[in-house]
Formats: sequence, structure tokens, C-alpha cells
Amino acid sequence: MEATTAPSWQNNFVRYGFYFTGLVCFGLGIAVSVKVQHLGLHPWDVLNIALFEHFGISIGFWSIIIGLILIIVTWLVNKKYINIGTFLNALLIGPIMDFFLWLDVLPTASNTWTDYLLLLLGIVLIGIGGGLYVSGGVGAGPRDGFMLSMSERTGWSVRKARIVVESVVLVIAFLLGGPVFWVTFIYTFILSPIFQFSLKSFSQLKSRLT
Repeated sequence: MEATTAPSWQNNFVRYGFYFTGLVCFGLGIAVSVKVQHLGLHPWDVLNIALFEHFGISIGFWSIIIGLILIIVTWLVNKKYINIGTFLNALLIGPIMDFFLWLDVLPTASNTWTDYLLLLLGIVLIGIGGGLYVSGGVGAGPRDGFMLSMSERTGWSVRKARIVVESVVLVIAFLLGGPVFWVTFIYTFILSPIFQFSLKSFSQLKSRLT
């Protein structure tokens, strides 16, 4: 019995270690990006900031609310994309981001070329964090699950579903006065290759560790 349970515990330790470390890295990356939001952010983050500026509380709070709404919609469309990791993602990334912003130790915008380096750092952290928590295999985030369920329901490719959904989100965020600038429109093109490399690297590392 002990010989079979030890690898299982080790496997779960690695999986959840990757997952929670990835969430922390992801939340830190968003916090760094928010510091230079005048350059533009990912559509979902633009929406969270727009809601915060209109209704207050915190950016992380609105990240939780949007995440839970997406979970409910996804649950109604296709329950298979909802699991414990989806809820943990929705409930933790926002507070993690708020925590780093609350610490007030991150560099602030200087309105010089260094802001672009700061934003690039944020995007890299988000890409690494995303690849890290996805490689853990605990579950997709609420936005990813929503994209997959919409793709399955409409028959669109995941790429097309993502483009349509994020375009709608961006329009809503823009109308609410969110920080939309040129980086917003190339954010995904910068983030995607970092995420893919991170996911492949950490998936290989997890296989070796487990």
C-alpha cells in the first residue's frame, strides 16, 4: 500500500505546487502590468479596471466577480470545463494581484521608455505563470473554460471564439472608460508564445518530477 500511495502524494504535491506557484506568478504579472496601464492591458484586465474605476472596491474583487459569472455561464453550457482548479483560479488570482498592489513595492509608471520594459516584465510573468498553473493539470481558468465551452457550442475554433469574446469584452471596457491603448491590440500576440513555451517547458519538467 505504501509503495503505491507515495508516488500519488508526490504527484499531487508537484501538480498543486506548480498550480499555486503559477497563480502567484500570474497575479504578480497582472499587478506589474496595472502599474503601467496607460500603455494598454489585456481586454479582461481593462474591463476589471473599468469596473473598479466606476464602482470601487478593488480590481481583484471585479476579477473574482467576472470569473464567477463566467463559471456560471460555462456550467450552464458545458459542465465538463468546470472543476476545482477553475474555482481556485477565479477566487485567488484577484486577491493575489490586490496583495501585490497593496504592498506598494512595485515600480510605478515614469512615462518614459522604462514603462515598456515594466509592461514586458508583467507580460512575461503572466505567460510564465499561465504555463506553470496549466501544466499542473489541476484545471483551466474560468476564462479559458468559457472560451472552450463557447467554441464547442458555436462550432467555432477556439481561436475564433477567443477573438470574438475578447473583442466584445474590449468594446464594453472601452465604453466604460477602461485603459485601452495600442499594447491592448497586440497583447495576445506577445503573451501567447511566452505562454506556449512556458507550458511546454513546465509540462516536461512535471513529467520528469512525477
